[in-house]
Amino acid sequence: MNGDVGNYHYGQGHPMKPHRIRMTHNLLLNYGLYKKMEIYRPNKATGDDMTKYHSDDYIKFLRSIRPDNMSEFSKQMKRFNVGEDCPVFDGLFEFCQLSAGGSAAGSVKLNRQQTDIAVNWAGGLHHAKKSEASGFCYVNDIVLAILELLKNHQRVLYVDIDIHHGDGVEEAFYTTDRVMTVSFHKYGEYFPGTGDLRDIGAGKGKYYAVNFPLRDGIDDESYEQLFKPVMAKVMEMYQPSAVVLQCGADSLSGDRLGCFNLTIRGHARCVEYIKSFNLPMLMLGGGGYTIRNVARCWTYETAVALDTEIPDELPYNDYFEYFSPDFKLHISPSNMTNQNTREYTDKIKQRLFENLRMLPHAPGVQMLAIPEDAVPDDTVDEDMDDPDKRLSIRATDKWIACDEEFSDSEDEGEGGRRNVSSPKKGMKRPRVDDEKKETEEKKSEIKEEEKTQDVSA
Repeated sequence: MNGDVGNYHYGQGHPMKPHRIRMTHNLLLNYGLYKKMEIYRPNKATGDDMTKYHSDDYIKFLRSIRPDNMSEFSKQMKRFNVGEDCPVFDGLFEFCQLSAGGSAAGSVKLNRQQTDIAVNWAGGLHHAKKSEASGFCYVNDIVLAILELLKNHQRVLYVDIDIHHGDGVEEAFYTTDRVMTVSFHKYGEYFPGTGDLRDIGAGKGKYYAVNFPLRDGIDDESYEQLFKPVMAKVMEMYQPSAVVLQCGADSLSGDRLGCFNLTIRGHARCVEYIKSFNLPMLMLGGGGYTIRNVARCWTYETAVALDTEIPDELPYNDYFEYFSPDFKLHISPSNMTNQNTREYTDKIKQRLFENLRMLPHAPGVQMLAIPEDAVPDDTVDEDMDDPDKRLSIRATDKWIACDEEFSDSEDEGEGGRRNVSSPKKGMKRPRVDDEKKETEEKKSEIKEEEKTQDVSA
């Protein structure tokens, strides 16, 4: 984590406050958790690093724009959706460099097996698109981190417990089976408006996008009753070798922009459960707009990652007055109504399980040992990439992704991800022996047409 990221300011009255990172960092230090961790100051991501996913002209724009030259860029600001929710502020590009650099560095540590869990609370900016800022997010550090993991891991699982749908990450990997995205989020007249139950991926990625649409007021008990069985089935069917967990804290009770009713303990149970699978894990931040609760949450989840108990009584810290009047770590839920009835969540769970059953069981194939700084093998003959030839799963499991994988996308703009109906042009993906899967898909589609469509909120 880089403490400097907490120095940036989106502007007067803006709900996103990077200051929460500084508060979290300080609370971790005063609880003494740093003694059990290795804390690194990662390198800033370069423009070249960012263009492994984002478009060149978008990154060039982010590098150039400043509060004092905005008038020269009015056309580009509109094109790249910068100016309102995503304002121009002093040090904007450097802020993106620090956030993205931390997440990518976490992936490198995991790839080199230098840690089991890497944490970047300044990351998790899941709304940023290939050529567009969105929802307070400019550069999608998560996509960049996953691309790094794909160099060493055949299958990467992305899990998102922010109150908002993880649309930017889902869109980036919507047509590949090498990344499964799972998002639990408020759905129905709520930003970003995506994440319907029926959005399941396309092309090779069909059934590899999982969305659990939720209603207002979900509490710890309801969340746990849906999160654990869904994630157990995902793990069983997909068998990832690495996990990225976005821990957006705007799903907590009392969040300035949120409408869920989770306590910090309830939120952290998700971290605990994903951790129990003992896979290399990258933990990232995300949303969270009642900043005293964000700092509490991410501090507690760091302790959970470390298997360490910490007292509810907060230690004295630089931001002690923020935690008045109780000066406690944990928060109480409100008395808001939970609109997620058991009947509703069971129905959604059942539909998701039906979709997950469409996946071919992930093969138990051992990956080849990879040198520390693995690079793609340039000696492979590109002409061998015959679109009509299917390769075995055993062969594809030995592949290492090239840096530029998934970097091409032509479906931005209006409708964005929803316009995807076929694999993105120029995207290089391993081919899986999936004739059997296609037959199963056709049978399932016939069955689904016979069922009632209107399950989602």
